[in-house]
Amino acid sequence: MDPRHKERLKIIQELYSQQFTPQPSLSVKSKLIQKSENDLNNLIKKYAPKFPINKIAKIDLAILKLAIYELTVEKSQPAKVIINEAVELAKELGSEKSYAFINAVLGKIYDTKA
Repeated sequence: MDPRHKERLKIIQELYSQQFTPQPSLSVKSKLIQKSENDLNNLIKKYAPKFPINKIAKIDLAILKLAIYELTVEKSQPAKVIINEAVELAKELGSEKSYAFINAVLGKIYDTKA
C-alpha cells in the first residue's frame, strides 16, 4: 500500500474518532485540520447546502475535511490527485453513495478555486 494512502487512512481514523471522544495524541496534520475546522465546515456548508453538517456520515465528513484541507490549505499535491484519493478512500470506507457525494463536493470546490 502506498505510504501516502496509509497516512491518509490514519488521519481519517483520527478525525473520525475525534468526533466522538477527544483524542490526546493526534498527528500534526490532524491537529492542523482541527484548527481549520470552522473554515472547512463553512466550505462544506457552501458547496453541499442540501446536507447539514450534522447529517453527513461521520466517515464522509472526515474524508471531506482531509481532502478540503489538502486542496485549499496545504496544496502539496495536484488537486486531481487529492480528489481521486478522497474518492478511493470513500469507496473503501464509506457507503455505496459516499464516493459520488465526496466527488461532487470536491469537484465544486476545485472548480471555484482553480
